[in-house]
Amino acid sequence: MVVPVIDFSKLDGAERTETLAQIANGCEEWGFFQLVNHGIPLELLERVKKVCSDCYRLREAGFKASEPVRTLEALVDAERRGEEVAPVDDLDWEDIFFIHDGCQWPSDPSAFKKTIREYRAELRKLAERVMEAMDENLGLTKGTIKDAFSGGGRHEPFFGTKVSHYPPCPRPDLITGLRAHTDAGGVILLFQDDRVGGLEVLKDGQWIDVQPLAGAIVINTGDQIEVLSNGRYRSAWHRVLPMRDGNRRSIASFYNPANEATISPAAVQGSSGGETYPKYVFGDYMDVYVKQKFQAKEPRFEAVKAAAPKSSPAA
Repeated sequence: MVVPVIDFSKLDGAERTETLAQIANGCEEWGFFQLVNHGIPLELLERVKKVCSDCYRLREAGFKASEPVRTLEALVDAERRGEEVAPVDDLDWEDIFFIHDGCQWPSDPSAFKKTIREYRAELRKLAERVMEAMDENLGLTKGTIKDAFSGGGRHEPFFGTKVSHYPPCPRPDLITGLRAHTDAGGVILLFQDDRVGGLEVLKDGQWIDVQPLAGAIVINTGDQIEVLSNGRYRSAWHRVLPMRDGNRRSIASFYNPANEATISPAAVQGSSGGETYPKYVFGDYMDVYVKQKFQAKEPRFEAVKAAAPKSSPAA
């Protein structure tokens, strides 16, 4: 099995119907697909790769002194002493930092801010085009998902970016790159390394490589898209395996609802009485998610359902 690769430029041509069907298949059957010819200039993507790699070089010493490295070194030392050791299940072999419009960005390398601002502007537009394709496939009015994410236009959807590196790992059998999880938010757009693999998605009980593909943007659907579509689209479990060779670069951006947005299938489709997911405020879901990220998602939905205020009986 291979993660679907979709030529996004054909959405505007004679093959629009076929392209929409490919996107629907990616959302319904995989929760993951890759876009090529997506409209983001390849020259910009090359600059993004450079500034992020340059940024990691400035952070590398910090990673080498980090808890995952110290923990792995301690396990290897214990093993050399003849002790029995077990793989680490609560740490990730990952260097990360987050950026969004309201936080302080790295000032070094000097080109980082300008390049990533330009990239994020292009990526936000791409995310909204992808959501419009989802709208159409779900039989919704154009802009419906974006409107739900903004609380009916009252709030700004959250758009954040996570810059990650997975450095070479001497003992990938003892630690994970990134533990298996589903993403909490809406539409995730990943610009992954085009040489070093490691990203896998769970499909029909099997872990499948998300194959490195130069210039592609990987799309995956988060928990909120699953809820809004009433389960027609599913958020997919995925993980990153550590690699002995190569420093994997990963730049994931998240187009999420505003914290104040109310999420439920009825938010986009109207109440039909057949909703299988609860109604809740996205910020409340995130409060649960940060504590249960690497656990099954269904209890998260139950937790926010239980926490939701009950409607008052009619007088």
